[in-house]
Amino acid sequence: MRLSGKVCIITGAASGIGKAASLLFSKEGATVIACDLSKENLELLVKENPGPGIIDYYILNVTDREAISKMVNDVVEKYGKIDVLVNNAGITRDALLLRMKEEDWDAVINVNLKGVFNMTQAVAPIMLKQGKGSIINTSSIVGVFGNIGQTNYSATKAGVIGMTKTWAKELSRKGAQIRVNAVAPGFIKTPMTEKVSERILTALNEKIPLKRMGEPEEVANLYLFLASDESSYITGQVIGIDGGLVI
Repeated sequence: MRLSGKVCIITGAASGIGKAASLLFSKEGATVIACDLSKENLELLVKENPGPGIIDYYILNVTDREAISKMVNDVVEKYGKIDVLVNNAGITRDALLLRMKEEDWDAVINVNLKGVFNMTQAVAPIMLKQGKGSIINTSSIVGVFGNIGQTNYSATKAGVIGMTKTWAKELSRKGAQIRVNAVAPGFIKTPMTEKVSERILTALNEKIPLKRMGEPEEVANLYLFLASDESSYITGQVIGIDGGLVI
């Protein structure tokens, strides 16, 4: 029960890492506010809830500031507080620089970068009023060293790191115990990586010291640590979870 009594908002909660985190947080006693675009997947998530925590859900687009404000106000009215925000929602629209369409650039920037800004700007005043909280931003190893064909995605994930460090400084200025950290996953078995061919995945695994891709549950365990009081003296950090790919 490492999250007993905590109210945790998770975006991109209905699949992949977000789903694994939602189920784990509930298992550890949290009230989970699962946010995603897919009502069908959110309903399945609720059915899979292992308890004893609650999983409440909102159909939410992280680019919609008005909807975010309404959701945050509703959560505070219903549950009284927000202890943890996990900015996990993300998309890809891959292409080489010379072939990347402007609409694909804009879509990824709006969800992966501005979406994190939108959510945090809405939740931060609640945490400041409480005097404490934990914000966990999902970056990526490609935000650290780049990746061919992912100009937009790499830019957003690098931007998330910059925002993380800035917010860690800003939100603790008046003594508030608000921690802001980023997690930089490597190649994890999610719907996003299912699109990659078996040949490429095999070659990729050879480059990873642990010789395999990560599981969503392994990343969720790191989220759990950062959400819990066990990480109470950790802020402004970028923590890689990549099987040793970036050393």
